[in-house]
Amino acid sequence: MHSNTWTPTAAPSPSRRTLLRTAVAGTAAAGSVLGLGSVFPASAAPPEPAAGDRPATPEQALRRLEAGNRRWRTYRQEHPHESPSLRLQLTRGQHPFAIVLGCVDSRVPPELVFDQGLGDLLTVRSAGEVLDEAVLGSIAYGVLELDIPLVLVMGHQSCGAVSAAVHADETGEQLPAHIQYLAEQIRPSIDHSQHGEARVNAAIDTHARRTRRRLAAEPDIARRIATGRLAVVAARYELRDQRVRTLS
Repeated sequence: MHSNTWTPTAAPSPSRRTLLRTAVAGTAAAGSVLGLGSVFPASAAPPEPAAGDRPATPEQALRRLEAGNRRWRTYRQEHPHESPSLRLQLTRGQHPFAIVLGCVDSRVPPELVFDQGLGDLLTVRSAGEVLDEAVLGSIAYGVLELDIPLVLVMGHQSCGAVSAAVHADETGEQLPAHIQYLAEQIRPSIDHSQHGEARVNAAIDTHARRTRRRLAAEPDIARRIATGRLAVVAARYELRDQRVRTLS
């Protein structure tokens, strides 16, 4: 069991230092409803863990998120893990089963979108899911110190950060202060063969996939993926129907 206290060592390993660097970008295509079939072979999916058990594998963790999103979009939320006894239990440590890297948009809170409670998710949020050292370090903490088996990079419909990046790219306009940094990080995901709203929508998906691939290329993360201990998945949340779909 991993310690819940993140105690820095005197001399971090080269791989730990490497994890905090930006890796090579990439792209992919296609999407489906959040579920095991689009990421893991059906034959590899283990049974759903018993209620209250922490999912121990990427497959189980993704299935738990799928079930929670189904409750959310059908208005059958359970608001789990809020009891006084659970709050007391969490004073002794945390064991979240998934990391969700999402946007800061107020309409896309991961705990609500996936109907999860205290201690279930390690949420990391930045405008447009942009990676920087703090975001990478936060994800590294969850993967390496808390042994979390799933990282979900979740873009969303009508993302203001992506829309601003597309607008700046099209017009050459300089955005205010640090917002320009966000646009520059998103710009490589813009498909200039698309136009109008289609360009924004395509950039939302491509940026989520690109962020996933950058994370998966980090050496320490890649090693865990290779052994089956971890999966890094890209997804998109639709505001219209509250459904999360994975992006392959």
